[in-house]
Amino acid sequence: MAKGQLWETRPLECWDKAKELRAKWQASQGSTSKVVFQGNTDGWHEAFPAMTVVEDNPGGSMIQNKSSPFARKCRLAAEVRGWGREICGYVNNLWGSMFLGYDLDGKFPMRNGTIPMPCQCDQHGKRGQQPRDIEPVARWMADRITYFGERDEDRDRPLTEHKVYCNYRVLNDLERTFGQRLDDEKMIELMRTSDRIRGYAMEATVYMTYKPSPLSVKDLYSFYTLGGLTKVDPYETEALWKAFRDEVKWRAENQIAAVGNERYRWIEAHPPSWHFLKYYRYMEDYGAVCLGSQYSHGGGGNLEWKTDGRLDLRETGQYVKGSIPLETREDIVRFKQGPQARKPDGMKADEYMNRGQIVRFAEYMQADGAILPIWRHGVGCTLTRKEQAMYLKEAGINVMHYEGSQPGDRTDLDERRFLDQLDSWMESQGLRKLSDE
Repeated sequence: MAKGQLWETRPLECWDKAKELRAKWQASQGSTSKVVFQGNTDGWHEAFPAMTVVEDNPGGSMIQNKSSPFARKCRLAAEVRGWGREICGYVNNLWGSMFLGYDLDGKFPMRNGTIPMPCQCDQHGKRGQQPRDIEPVARWMADRITYFGERDEDRDRPLTEHKVYCNYRVLNDLERTFGQRLDDEKMIELMRTSDRIRGYAMEATVYMTYKPSPLSVKDLYSFYTLGGLTKVDPYETEALWKAFRDEVKWRAENQIAAVGNERYRWIEAHPPSWHFLKYYRYMEDYGAVCLGSQYSHGGGGNLEWKTDGRLDLRETGQYVKGSIPLETREDIVRFKQGPQARKPDGMKADEYMNRGQIVRFAEYMQADGAILPIWRHGVGCTLTRKEQAMYLKEAGINVMHYEGSQPGDRTDLDERRFLDQLDSWMESQGLRKLSDE
């Protein structure tokens, strides 16, 4: 038993399977037998005979996590071609790797087409530009239609219809351009599988509200993109998430803790710098566990606003249970679009990453504090971060800010200063390292 340990800890038994699936995804990125897309096909590619997708976020973060020297070389290769440091670190890592002609696993898989993911972050719309400029490949761009304020069904209807039209157009163009036909029946089955996976992920969110938390966000980050941004065999993925849910449930019910001496719970906003995940372990010496962020939970579709103003678990399972028809291609497109024009996932568009939403998230997770990065790259990663802090403080939740470049770029993160900040912040709340007590 470690000093101050109150609860049993043990590694996740399904961890090895998660690593296996991630390795399969990584290996698939170099496939030469498939049409390779950069960006976001919204899962459609899985129902085409020979298509695969590479998304910048997991690829760019993996470069930074595995090799800071290679990540720096990639960003330099992008910078000398005119892409400055204000561009998202994920993007510069991937573009630089493309310019160099190789990545961490060998030859860089050149793209045959791009469909940039529309997102709050202004960088996403640029992500399809450089692959299209370096080679004359097919490119599509989905419209990002949203509005601020209260939901208005009269405004939703025409906006939703426009986005449904955009999805139809992209699907038809994919079939015409690459001579492949979408397997509608397979797509419907994949969507049902995805619905079940989302349900398992939602339950894991619930169990992280328990004390002690059976998971830290560092654990969750090893799983949460599987089936989403990193797509592998859907049936293996579903089996993994079910095993994950079952294990997390058992851990919560039997007080198997992520941090055996948990006495402080904190949240963050967006992911950390991927090269410096050790700071999670550093905080554990204070008995502190990180419960995640709206990025790792809400951004993954697990939480939504309710009609009474609460932030709670998202409704799911409607297609599995058969309450909503899922039979035709129109059903597929409308399901992928979602029930309303504003995104993501039913949250108020102006509070997805901002203002009051983070307070409700902190309260839902029973957090004592929040550590909020102020990134220098990418508007979507920093928007209203100071406002968030004010709302949290008004709710009685302690806040610490730290500065850095962006999760995929370690350039401007002063690691020693960051750890000193953590020491001062925790001591200001009356907590010392357990090893010093």
